[in-house]
Amino acid sequence: MPHETPMISDAIQETRMARHIETFSHLSEPGPGVTRLAYTALEREAHRVFTTEMSELGLSVHTDAAGNTTAELTPTDIRSRSKAAIGTGSHLDSVPEGGRFDGIAGVVAALEIARVVVEKKIPHRRPWRFVAFAAEEGARFGQACNGSRIVAGLTSEPDTHTLVDADGVTMAEAMTTVGLDPTHLAQTRWCPEEWYAFIELHIEQGSVLETSGTPVGIVEVISGSTRLLVTIKGEASHTGGTPMHLRRDALVTASRCVLACDQLARDPHRQSTRITVGTLKVHPGSITTIPGKVTFSIDLRDIDNERQRCTTNELIAEITQIANRANTPAEISLLGDTPPAVLSAWVTSTAAAAARESAIDYRVLPSGASHDSQQINHITPTGMIFVPSHNGVSHAPEEFTGSHELVVGTRVLLATLMKLDADDEH
Repeated sequence: MPHETPMISDAIQETRMARHIETFSHLSEPGPGVTRLAYTALEREAHRVFTTEMSELGLSVHTDAAGNTTAELTPTDIRSRSKAAIGTGSHLDSVPEGGRFDGIAGVVAALEIARVVVEKKIPHRRPWRFVAFAAEEGARFGQACNGSRIVAGLTSEPDTHTLVDADGVTMAEAMTTVGLDPTHLAQTRWCPEEWYAFIELHIEQGSVLETSGTPVGIVEVISGSTRLLVTIKGEASHTGGTPMHLRRDALVTASRCVLACDQLARDPHRQSTRITVGTLKVHPGSITTIPGKVTFSIDLRDIDNERQRCTTNELIAEITQIANRANTPAEISLLGDTPPAVLSAWVTSTAAAAARESAIDYRVLPSGASHDSQQINHITPTGMIFVPSHNGVSHAPEEFTGSHELVVGTRVLLATLMKLDADDEH
């Protein structure tokens, strides 16, 4: 089977993939970039597009209670048929004013591979599953990778009542609003015995591939992420009537905390640590009132689990100390916590072999962003393939990956899936 890979890969159509990218990009709230948040009508519409495309190819398609949509191709080789499936896919939701490729690139690659396998009648002895995950982005509820966490058994129905968006809507309420039933989440959990391997294609969301001129990245480790919500409580008072030495300004304290985050992440002993304050809300928000309360988020990431834990504890201690010194106490709550994931060496080496046999250059690299593969790795051996991001930009309207670059990555993905399909029990 491996000798057929170059010919079959040539069937991948750049124009068709570009058209799919464009179709999904139009499913957005008005404004710059793409806004298609988790568990909204727009996200569900994107899943319906995926369902329609896969159904027309003759695949069996279902959507589970978490909102994940899976399309399956049954094995064609009856004599060597195996029940354990191989899979690929990514997510369909976005951050506010995000880009057209984050998550979508992997779903479009899955759509294209399904079409090529069906139209070229490629024999395969395992079930092939193509997955569009729900609610991967943590932009709405603070916790990322919700759909994949649910199928991995890492998030359960009670959790959906504690995860809340900026408008006070719980995840459970949001799911119910779009026709999903969170009380059935336990039934969506994937059974490890039914899976052989999974591999996700995604844009890099960094600049390593572009700056090095490498068309494909193969991910060996995915960064962990600890997300905190900090509330600083001061005292609201008149800006003119309150002397500087009597003030308990929550925003001044919050500003010092933000600078502490930045300083900690820039420590030369923490080269893989990333700390970001992405949201900050000031109350009461009046030009003539000293801020009495400030709430801000922290996203702390690292590819080293021990360093992620130590840095989190150090940061909490530093924020607490800064707040206490100013008599503006801090309340710190955990929004979500995911350790780094070392991906399957077997799947990674299989992808590397597929790239070499396809005469496509690659490099092995870490992922600083979280991905659904991080959760699926708990269920089955999992890998990731990266394609370049122009200027390293992601989660912004300027996010861009060329259609040809996506095609090259999809060729490696297809070749990898074919090698995994042909593989005997590893």
